Amino acid sequence: MLMVPRPPLPPNIPAAAKRSCRRQTFLSPPKAPTAKNSRRRRCQIFLPPPKIPAAAAAKNSRRRRCRHGLLPAPPDVTPFTARQHTAPIGCPAPYGGSVSVFRAGMLQGAAMAAMALPVAEWQARTARLWAALDPALRERLAAASLHDAVRLGCDLLRSEEEEEAALVRLCHRARTDKEPEAASWYREQGNREFKRGQYRAALRLYSKAASHELPGSPEVSVCFANRSAALLHLGHFEVCLEDIARAESHGYPDRLLPKVLLRKAECLLCLERLQEAQDILRVLESKIALDGIMTTHLTRLKKLTQMKVKLGKKERCPEPAQKAHGGIQGEPEIWEENNRISGASSSLSLRFDAERGRHLVASQDIVPGQSLVKEEAFVSVLCPGESLPLQDSDTAWDTRATNADLYCHRCLRQLLASVPCQGCSYAKYCSQGCADTAWQQYHRTECSLGALLLTLGVFCHVALRTVLLAGFAEVSRLVAWSHRGDKNLQNPEARCKPLSDAGAGGRGIPGCGSNGRYQSSYQALFHLLPHTEQHSPEHKFLCTLSVVAVCKQLQAAGLEAAVLNQESPQQWSKPKTSEKTSDELSPELKTVAEAMLRHVLQLQCNAQAITVMQELGPGDGAVVDKKPVRLATAFFPVLSLLNHSCCPNTSVSFHGTAATVRASQPISSGQEVLHCYGPHCCRMRVAERQQLLSQYFFECHCQACLEELEPGAKSVVSIRNSFCCPKCQAQMQGEEDTLWCSNEACAASASRDHLSGCLQDLQQQIKKALDLLGVGKADQAIKMLLKCQMDAGTFLSPEHLLMGEMEDHLAQVYATLGKWQEAARHLKKSIEIVEMHHGPSSVETGHELFKLAQILFNGFAVSEALSTIQRAERILSVHFGPQSAQIQELQEMKACLSQLPRNILQRT
Repeated sequence: MLMVPRPPLPPNIPAAAKRSCRRQTFLSPPKAPTAKNSRRRRCQIFLPPPKIPAAAAAKNSRRRRCRHGLLPAPPDVTPFTARQHTAPIGCPAPYGGSVSVFRAGMLQGAAMAAMALPVAEWQARTARLWAALDPALRERLAAASLHDAVRLGCDLLRSEEEEEAALVRLCHRARTDKEPEAASWYREQGNREFKRGQYRAALRLYSKAASHELPGSPEVSVCFANRSAALLHLGHFEVCLEDIARAESHGYPDRLLPKVLLRKAECLLCLERLQEAQDILRVLESKIALDGIMTTHLTRLKKLTQMKVKLGKKERCPEPAQKAHGGIQGEPEIWEENNRISGASSSLSLRFDAERGRHLVASQDIVPGQSLVKEEAFVSVLCPGESLPLQDSDTAWDTRATNADLYCHRCLRQLLASVPCQGCSYAKYCSQGCADTAWQQYHRTECSLGALLLTLGVFCHVALRTVLLAGFAEVSRLVAWSHRGDKNLQNPEARCKPLSDAGAGGRGIPGCGSNGRYQSSYQALFHLLPHTEQHSPEHKFLCTLSVVAVCKQLQAAGLEAAVLNQESPQQWSKPKTSEKTSDELSPELKTVAEAMLRHVLQLQCNAQAITVMQELGPGDGAVVDKKPVRLATAFFPVLSLLNHSCCPNTSVSFHGTAATVRASQPISSGQEVLHCYGPHCCRMRVAERQQLLSQYFFECHCQACLEELEPGAKSVVSIRNSFCCPKCQAQMQGEEDTLWCSNEACAASASRDHLSGCLQDLQQQIKKALDLLGVGKADQAIKMLLKCQMDAGTFLSPEHLLMGEMEDHLAQVYATLGKWQEAARHLKKSIEIVEMHHGPSSVETGHELFKLAQILFNGFAVSEALSTIQRAERILSVHFGPQSAQIQELQEMKACLSQLPRNILQRT
């Protein structure tokens, strides 16, 4: 993604408009960046910044670099800001991005699906064990209920000591214990990066150091103090103060306190908290005087004098209070909650029938953009994710950052200064409050199992956390009910009623309470289908052994009382010892294992994957690359009621662990509300979609699939992404190895393999062009991309997605060079192709228009920028709501442009 710099405003702009625009944080270098330094240049604020940011500005100081511009992807590009999307595990996130991003998402989807399961070595061992079993036993396991599968699994794992030993060895790879040596090494590496001015890298390394320090160690205070220094340099004054407080509370050495107090006073000064800053300076003066040896404090005395001068100036000439620019607010959304479905709009009704199962239908006409579901995840688990390099070095400890370092393990908020778990080096939180809540609800049980849970995969982890959050009493009640084979918890004699008999109250619908209300609860989650009979016997065997291994470890670690909610709060922090001498699981833990097995099997069809746009690299250059990353796996009982369609009528977005479903098109009363599980008719042919959807154990019969399956029907994706005749540029056609020109007058032919080879070569050339851009050779990148365009025109349809991709890349390069008109020209061509594939009101078109608005804003094309902003705002508000970050940014740009003098507006 490219951060688009903002050019200077004309000299005759009024002061009010300057102040308003300054708050927009659109940044610009003094001159257009050259190809050589465009990826590394730090943008400067296009108006002279105040000497010290005001409190309001300081609060948002992290946003003072522009995060705008073009993704290195086309044409239906993902959002620029860190918007989150959801997709079931194994599929790319719906509405997540363009062809190149989407294909990357497909590969990543496969990788993340693998991460959801145990590591490959454990899968291979269980596969060999399965193959070696007696055929009769394999048959018993294949037909076993969840209850019987757990008991057979317990017997097998008890007799296979070699398998347990192998699992222990595999767990040694996942290092989650605290290592003081690692803490010291990370702190040294952080100091090295700090001296080099790489404050972001230093920040992450200090956080890693803090996570490895033992509880009560005085060294952890040094980690927090060092991290506060990096935060000060990055302008995060409030968070810096929090870290200083942590350092003081953890016993920061008294001899080092003066420099921390200076840092504290500087933060308070920047935040306009003058009285507090003055008090700290007095304390500091007293301390330096008491120390006696003045020569050791010469530098600090000099800084102290400078601080007192700054403080005096501020007291004499306080900065005028600036009007808060956060006042630009969209229209508040009208929301009336459904009294029968928690978190759902009153415009929805819950229905059930044998063909579609539980599903949601509109009880009244719904307009685009209307919120339909607002639900907090019942459970979510952060995916470890891929590592992002912090620095280049071969070391004993990993210096790279993963999702575990970048996001809160409870609320998924992006981390700046993490609060480490007191028991392990893996779990990190955004605040002490989140850390305490996680410990109380589940982490006191999970903490010592970290390595095992990382080895057995995210699905096992979600299953365990689900049981812990539900509580053993509720788990055992529902597991006992399932043994009776009934379909209704409150009435054992009842059976699921068809739609006509379910009634408005929904009392016969699985998962509803005795009052007929469907809640985002464990009871609703428990009723999600595990599809026990549809899973392959080998997969069910792998899952069974994995959950049994977790429960055996719980018993061996003395955690059974914690799982069964039999511990008092005073026992939470005490070391656990097992009282069991037998390898046999207790009946209670067998119940836990059975519930976990059910949830692991449910997750294949009902897991929701939360994804976020994540920066690659340090993120402190003028060009910032981003890619979609699968952030967490979650259960959403209400969201799971939505059935799939390859042409859905809703959009789903995420903020932390909360999901919001909005109508993306008009939905008539009585029409089903549908959600895309990943395979979309605008991105894939019907055969590809059906293959991907097979993991959900159903065959899609949505309108898009039925139309494409008609005899003689051709996929829109196939037509638009077709080859064209090298001679006359007409569309090539044919289903065999040889393709023929559709122009009868031409009748040329070409080998499908030859044309496919040309396409692969073209994609390689595009990649090389982007690599050139990555090393600052923008001029060469332009030449190569223009040649790629010419070559593509000889064998690809003009509306092929790759043609739009190249236009998008050219726009990116020209924007990097500050050539806004050229960038806009190419981006408009990309938008034409996006609209052709996805429609003028699609989220993909909205994202492209958002980029175009930024390009036009920076190019000072005021009238066109305003019209583009209006169109982008109209589309994106439908998919993300009027309060979303993108809408707020568009409104800020519009406000800045609207305050320009009339004579400038007339000229532009």
